[in-house]
Amino acid sequence: MAPIARELAGEFRILEPFQRGSGGTPLTVACHLEDLNEVIGSFAGETPVHLVGFSWGAMLALAYAAARPGRARGLVLIGCGTFDPAARERFEATVKERMDERLRARMDGLDNEIADADERLRLKAELLLAVYSYDLVTTDLENERVDARANRESWEDMLRLQREGVYPAAFATVDAPVLMLHGARDPHPGRMIRASLEPHVPHLEYHEWESCGHYPWLENEVRDDFYARLRSWLSSRSAPT
Repeated sequence: MAPIARELAGEFRILEPFQRGSGGTPLTVACHLEDLNEVIGSFAGETPVHLVGFSWGAMLALAYAAARPGRARGLVLIGCGTFDPAARERFEATVKERMDERLRARMDGLDNEIADADERLRLKAELLLAVYSYDLVTTDLENERVDARANRESWEDMLRLQREGVYPAAFATVDAPVLMLHGARDPHPGRMIRASLEPHVPHLEYHEWESCGHYPWLENEVRDDFYARLRSWLSSRSAPT
């Protein structure tokens, strides 16, 4: 999210929280929500804030707004992740369809070639970038570090909460407007994800770009429109100064 933070920093006060890494007790969604609340409280006090989340971060933003009504002024969900088995099956099927035999073999080979789980996850993400994208300006995602255990623990807890019926039902308490920004070439099926959220999120807007994958701020054809829409939406819902 660093490129988005830099782009918006001239007009908005930006905080880019770094999630805690693995170690000790397993990470949970509740743990991430408490950490996020502490960061927001430390820098913004009781002032409601906009939450702009990408992928897993979009899911976390929704979970935070549901857990802390009144703390979010607005939510922007970029390339949001899945909240039901049908959408996840579509996502997995799309990824498989886009992989050729060479890429499948390379992905499978990493499990035997790379012992370090963090490095293995980093390399897999790099290999899948083309599958997730349409026409990128750059392939540099500016990832500072990869924590495979944190990734696994956090996602497993999110899946548990979905199986238990907590999400997306809990999003009915979200009292802020929500904007979904999604690429049609993103293997995460945006329209299915929107459909799973609409019964629970009362103020949901959706915009989709045809020539766009998972990272709209890096896509040649849409990055300018992405930033224009993001700025306009945030500005129109900011507190008067």
